Amino acid sequence: MRLTTKGRYAVTAMLDIALHRRQGPVSVAEIADRHDISAAYLEQLFSKLKRAGLLHSVRGPGGGYRLALSLDEISVSKIIAAVGEGVDATRCHGASDCHDGVVCMTHDLWTELSQEIDNFLGGISLANLVGRNEARLAASPPDRELIEARLI
Repeated sequence: MRLTTKGRYAVTAMLDIALHRRQGPVSVAEIADRHDISAAYLEQLFSKLKRAGLLHSVRGPGGGYRLALSLDEISVSKIIAAVGEGVDATRCHGASDCHDGVVCMTHDLWTELSQEIDNFLGGISLANLVGRNEARLAASPPDRELIEARLI
């Protein structure tokens, strides 16, 4: 089980928009440049994030993307789910046909682990991540290493 780049990039992009929200709409090009992510790939992710009601697009000069909900209402779990990802530690992807059509001995264990991970990610909002990043940026140089070590 692992989170793919799709989920990681979606969370990164949403956090970037949250961190720059006071400057107006954030363009795909800005996010792509800041994080070395393909702009075309981001557009695909943003389409899904818009459909899920997490982003609004702003057209025209100075356009870009804004969050559709408050920072507290957008969890990491919602972002990952919006782009078609999920946290699933089971071998059968939840179909309960792990071993030749039969549920394996450890199916319930992996299902419970998946639920715990989703609950954990559901408890982390963009507000939490923004707070961590602002604390990191506000730290004086000697304290910055200590804060980074705690946040990562």
